[in-house]
Amino acid sequence: MIIRFTTRVRKGLVAMSVAAGLALGAVGCSGGGGEEGDGKAETSTFTANDTGSDPSAQEGSKEAMAEVRGEDGLMLKITSATRDGGGFVTVSGELKNDGDEPARVSVRTAGDETEIIRHGSSLGGATLVDSAKKKRYYVLRDTDGRPLTTTNLPRIKPGASVPVFMQFPSPAEGTVKVTFQLPTFASATISISG
Repeated sequence: MIIRFTTRVRKGLVAMSVAAGLALGAVGCSGGGGEEGDGKAETSTFTANDTGSDPSAQEGSKEAMAEVRGEDGLMLKITSATRDGGGFVTVSGELKNDGDEPARVSVRTAGDETEIIRHGSSLGGATLVDSAKKKRYYVLRDTDGRPLTTTNLPRIKPGASVPVFMQFPSPAEGTVKVTFQLPTFASATISISG
């Protein structure tokens, strides 16, 4: 019994560490490209009017698969949905405050499951929907019921963004297109790679 519990905890911690590493890697790649002390902010930004890559843009920045708007000027830019060998899909991106006032992510983004809500604010209400196979995939949880997503999101200043991730069970191998849904945000069709 103890061995089984320890194994599950280790698997959950490994999955969380991998996801955190991916998120930190994405943040590291999106650092400012200017000289030290040039007065430019190092926060990665994007706008809905971006139509392609700018030759002067950083080479490490990722193009958006989808951009969905939420409440209070928040916009979620999804940059990747990667299928991992461990049987899960990691959706990564960044959450930007496109408004004029500081904004906080709604508590409704955690969903309505008691087990997830009791662990505080998160993106635990996110789902992937495979319309062709009529299946819905919910955010994974560790053995304590914590969602494997970005949690405790701070208040986001106008123009600022924060990296986010969510992990889901992997849809069947042949499934490439799914619909991403997050409470208070619009839905978007994304492609799973890997």
